[in-house]
Amino acid sequence: MLLSLFKIVFFIVIIAIIALGITYLLDNEQTFLGEVFINIGTTEFILSPIQTVIFLCLVIVLAIIMLKLFSFFLAILSFINGDETAITRYFSKNRERKGFNALSDGLLALASGEGATALTKASKAEKYLKRPELTNVLLAQAAELSGDLKKANETYKSLIQNPKTRFVGLRGMLKQKLAEGQTEVAIKLAKEAFNIKPAHIETQDILLQLQAESGDWRGARKTLGTKFKKGAIPKDIHRRRDAVLALAEAKDLLAEDTSIEKQEAAIEANRLSPDLVPAAVLAARAYIQRDNKRNASRIINKAWQSQPHPDLKTVFYEIYPNESEEDKLKRLQKLCRLNPDHLESKISLSELYLKQENFPMAQRVLNKIKKENHDARVLTLMAVNERAKGGKDAKIRDFLNLAISAKRGPQWICAKCNSIHADWEPICSSCSAMDSLEWKVPPKDPTDFTVSEDLLPFLANEKMVEIQRKNSASEKLSPNQDDEK
Repeated sequence: MLLSLFKIVFFIVIIAIIALGITYLLDNEQTFLGEVFINIGTTEFILSPIQTVIFLCLVIVLAIIMLKLFSFFLAILSFINGDETAITRYFSKNRERKGFNALSDGLLALASGEGATALTKASKAEKYLKRPELTNVLLAQAAELSGDLKKANETYKSLIQNPKTRFVGLRGMLKQKLAEGQTEVAIKLAKEAFNIKPAHIETQDILLQLQAESGDWRGARKTLGTKFKKGAIPKDIHRRRDAVLALAEAKDLLAEDTSIEKQEAAIEANRLSPDLVPAAVLAARAYIQRDNKRNASRIINKAWQSQPHPDLKTVFYEIYPNESEEDKLKRLQKLCRLNPDHLESKISLSELYLKQENFPMAQRVLNKIKKENHDARVLTLMAVNERAKGGKDAKIRDFLNLAISAKRGPQWICAKCNSIHADWEPICSSCSAMDSLEWKVPPKDPTDFTVSEDLLPFLANEKMVEIQRKNSASEKLSPNQDDEK
């Protein structure tokens, strides 16, 4: 508003100055000395001062008109020559409008899953816009959607050549190579894309998964570290997965018989995640090799307090292989007191009591196990204990019959696909998920089976006796009678 007011005032001031000047010239025309003489051919013009001013204004206006005509003439020549002019800008804007309309239609068709339409619109947009950094992205995705993988591949390659669209091209090529199963090429593309945009979460995950599947544990740990620095994962998850990768590296070093490096990697994995059972097992054995029994016991105790496991118990006995049975029992009791209510603690104590032929204590521990925890291991221990203390055969057979159809107990189960693994692995062999194996009872054990009630007496030997009697009676029959039968 102030600017408009200023313009109005300025215009009035200019008009007033011009009016005052003309008035001054008219009033004082006689005071000016001399007149202006203009000769045009044989004609002479005599102009007064006011006429001179008007003449000069006309000359200036005429000069401006001539310059405008000259500029217009030059514009026509530039248009003919192909240079940018107002006319060319008009046609360019028209093409641009058509191109962006085709681009928006192509994006809508791509979002709707209409591959052929999106491909047509992308080609039309490229024709009008001539901006491959925009249209090639749509063209490549539309070609993929419509099934033209060759065209999509060529378009992604052209995107890689442009620094602005290099990452988009690498990402598109990466997905194609993953779909084709070309893992080595995919790893190279993922690394290059990761170097361009290390904060891109999808690229981080793909590269981390590929490195883990190919056994590049050090590279995977480096990628995981970058992922943590960029804020893509929280600290606790980073420590856990870093421990898993360190443990996998330690297992590979174990296979290569590089004992010192294996020991250091195992100890590092256990330091990062003390509750990771396989890491605790490797670290404890590394300390056993160094004859550091104290640290080995400390690691087993800490892991047992978090999650009791049969492998921990095995290493626990390896720490003092030549100890007496009494010392072994004392140490095991101390270990189990760290997690007394856990089923594995009770099973471990009952097993040791049975080995030491302390059947009353074994029975006492087994009685503490709740009925819902009667898996195959517990029922087998109950049958052994019953046999050892001279129990009835019928009761022993009852325990064994129940053990046949009972669950096996906790195993290494993938949390994503529920597949069962005999040993812990950093990568699930079924779904390739990383750090997905958990020690738990499977939701449905594929090894479970149910024995028909009609067959259970066979296991108890009741009908087997009757069958043997019938067979003995049939053997006493004459051959003719046997043939008739």
